Amino acid sequence: MAVKSVSIRIEEEMLNKIAHIADYEGRSVNSQVLVLIREHIKAFEQANGAIDGTITPASNVKPTRK
Repeated sequence: MAVKSVSIRIEEEMLNKIAHIADYEGRSVNSQVLVLIREHIKAFEQANGAIDGTITPASNVKPTRK
């Protein structure tokens, strides 16, 4: 699986809040964003049907410490 980079613009307050959540969960901001993306994809697929692909939910994401 190829890993791609993406750059986003984000308000400082939102970034600080994501960083707080990531730290609480024992993840980097990057890993936390990947968790959020995967959760959204999962919800979308449950509502609208599977999207072609083979990525697993645990790919490239550290598990939570809690």
